[in-house]
Amino acid sequence: MERAESRTSLVAPFQKIFHGISAVFFPSDCRLCSTPLISLSRLPVCRECLDAIQPVRVPQCVRCGERLVPAQLLVGDGQCQACRDYPPEFERAVSFGGYDSELRDLIHLLKYERVLPAARPLGELLAAALDASRLSNLDGEVLIAPVPLHASKKRERNFNQSELIARAAVKHLAGRFRMATDILVRHRATLPQVGLDRAARIQNMRGAFRVTSPERIAGCSMLLVDDVMTTGTTLSECARVLKVAGAAKVYAATVARVLKAPVSADFGNPAEGERAEATEFASA
Repeated sequence: MERAESRTSLVAPFQKIFHGISAVFFPSDCRLCSTPLISLSRLPVCRECLDAIQPVRVPQCVRCGERLVPAQLLVGDGQCQACRDYPPEFERAVSFGGYDSELRDLIHLLKYERVLPAARPLGELLAAALDASRLSNLDGEVLIAPVPLHASKKRERNFNQSELIARAAVKHLAGRFRMATDILVRHRATLPQVGLDRAARIQNMRGAFRVTSPERIAGCSMLLVDDVMTTGTTLSECARVLKVAGAAKVYAATVARVLKAPVSADFGNPAEGERAEATEFASA
């Protein structure tokens, strides 16, 4: 036994050198498309996959960012029916792209496979969405509050993906944006949102969040950050709690947005959004 332990301790340094040399001459494959990588990087994703991530280019609700159907474009106010029926508590929510393809896979790489370097490009995309929407030009100081995880989920994952994305994004924003990760806490676990109608979703989220230091946000503008937005119910509840605690205005930004499937001439089935939501219900 002692000889085996001694041999292991002697061989270990050479194993590390061997693995290092192997990484140089035999890079790993891209985790999104499986193409062999030709350069070393902490993020195992090829440049082509990152470049394939494009912003949303469909008519969107000016309030929540949902896809607008042709009939809604004729109304004139630019809002979706959900925002008319249940006005969200945030002033506006923006997202970089639709929750599909390479963007969805990159988010999963961070959230489920714990590839933490994926937070950097996701943060860059979030900052780009804020620039494109002019929310990066808000007046005065803006406090960034990542949507918090419940303590049990935080222990399970060991990190909050929304906080990592927010920290990466703030590096590309003006100095008046300041992180405030301890302002908002999720003190009650919630039921899965999938399958619930809008009213039930709102009731499910009611009372799940609280503000720790109301005096720190009194009269402030705030930016909620999350990875994915489905219906906006969670973001709206966070905004409501922040405004009750004294925040002046609350905006929201996510990297991706689940968009309803386009309605075809024969009123196609919008099940695409429902399937995407079903994969996300346990992640927050």
